[in-house]
Amino acid sequence: MTCHTEAARLDTLRKLDLLDTPPSEAFDRITRMAAQVFGLPIAAVSLTDSDRQWFKSRVGIEHWTIPRLRAPCATVADTAGFLVIPDLLDDPHFRDSHLARNGVRFYAGAPLTTRDGHALGAMCVLGTTPRQITQSERDALTDLAAMAMSQIELQHAMGRIDPISGLPNRNQYIDDMGDLEKDRPAGEARLAVLVHLANPEQLANAARVMGSSYVDRLVTEAVRSFRAEFGAAARMYHVAATQFIVVMAPELSLDDCRVRIERWLQSGDAWSTSRFVTSPAAGIAPFAVGRTDALDVLRTAQGAVHDAYAAGAPVAVYSPAEDAAWRRRFTLLTEFGNALAAHDQLRLVYQPRIDLANGACVGAEALLRWTHPELGGISPGEFMPIVEQTSMARPATAWIVDAALRQLRAWQDADIALTLSVNVAAPNLLEPDFALQIVTRLQAHGVTPDRLELEITESAAMGNQAAADRTLAALHAAGVRIAIDDFGTGYSSLAYLQSIPAHVVKIDQGFVRGIEADARKRALVAAMASLSHDLGYRVVAEGVETAEAAALVRAAGCDEAQGWLYARALEPAQFALWYREAAAH
Repeated sequence: MTCHTEAARLDTLRKLDLLDTPPSEAFDRITRMAAQVFGLPIAAVSLTDSDRQWFKSRVGIEHWTIPRLRAPCATVADTAGFLVIPDLLDDPHFRDSHLARNGVRFYAGAPLTTRDGHALGAMCVLGTTPRQITQSERDALTDLAAMAMSQIELQHAMGRIDPISGLPNRNQYIDDMGDLEKDRPAGEARLAVLVHLANPEQLANAARVMGSSYVDRLVTEAVRSFRAEFGAAARMYHVAATQFIVVMAPELSLDDCRVRIERWLQSGDAWSTSRFVTSPAAGIAPFAVGRTDALDVLRTAQGAVHDAYAAGAPVAVYSPAEDAAWRRRFTLLTEFGNALAAHDQLRLVYQPRIDLANGACVGAEALLRWTHPELGGISPGEFMPIVEQTSMARPATAWIVDAALRQLRAWQDADIALTLSVNVAAPNLLEPDFALQIVTRLQAHGVTPDRLELEITESAAMGNQAAADRTLAALHAAGVRIAIDDFGTGYSSLAYLQSIPAHVVKIDQGFVRGIEADARKRALVAAMASLSHDLGYRVVAEGVETAEAAALVRAAGCDEAQGWLYARALEPAQFALWYREAAAH
């Protein structure tokens, strides 16, 4: 048993609140029955603590506890398996145990196992003379252990009925789903419906104003109404504060289920006093009896609810395609953390930036590339939006900045003088020490601040304006250049844009590609360039792919251009070669 598993087992044992509790007749009946079935003088419900065996119930034993060391019940807890010792004195491991020294010769124990697989101890019988055990006795002791565990769960506060809704809880749902395959044909098509009575933000806001009684009232109203609508055709379980899952009757079709759920949700005006502050939604998860795990049904139904909220719809049906997409996102997020530590999956490539006045390369943008050993090349457009929404945004940006500055210093030493642009995620602007970290890295690599340009989007800069202002002001004061990336695609506030301490505006490629045949794009680019110049910014046009487009963006007032006309993103050695050839011409 690993330390992690042992810690989890002990945590489960303590949560059950059984240790050092008074005797219980409910347990004593089981213990007496065990002694009678085996015709032995000693029986116990033995719980394995960190350093002792404690008896919740015992027959033929005077004390309540013995040391865990070399105790057979501890072995049962460690292995979660049935243990028989015909003669303790013949067993080299147990012959010096506390039990053997006190005259015990025979031992048999069945594990007391929780539904999570943690063995809490043993239902055990002991004798003072050696003996064997028959298969029927083994089965009987296993059944008695199961009875003891049922009693443990029954007496514990983790009961099976939610006190607010009166519905069976999540534990009962899991057990009932397991029992369903015993009563219904294997593979029978069924439907589970998960109902969210409010989204998290609505719930937090309403509870903050109206208190916890608001949630109680919301739940009781919904349960009463749902029962009135569906009656015996649905088995309901309360699985979270404002969520319940419903297993529908087998005869209900998917179409009928969806129609009835939508009708019930739309009738919320009649049954919910919270109808103006909450938006309930439901997810339908089809499943096959005996072939789909209870928790997986719950997971897929949760996914369907999230799809409903995302679509602004009251009901959504589980989509395997959406589920696969979310699983891939989760896989990418997990694997990206490994990639940061692997040192051979991530790399930077560099796309030149050209001065439209003289054709010289004056800068480059560092672009992240990821080649996974099994998944292959993964587009940054797929993984970066996921990474930027998590705590990995900070280490990802740190990796990129370090790699970019390392390359910038190498080029600097090779007499390649340019400004290098690095994209910054929105969460980076909220880091109180972000500017300090950038300055520290510049100093470590021996690069002057004016050679580094950090690209931020309009939306990132405006997401938390006060925090972003402080970070951008600190970066500007340190001499780091700031560029506003993807200009024209965010929710620009002109009053705010004029206050950003930026140096460069990069017009999004969506306004540049196809500009040759689109007068509206030409007008928009010219207007954005004029506005940016008025605000004191230098203007870069992204996505320039033809000579005609380059001429048009130059005529519109753009100062620089970037795109496939000049070069695609290049590996460092390729970039150095391209730079020298371009400089020579």
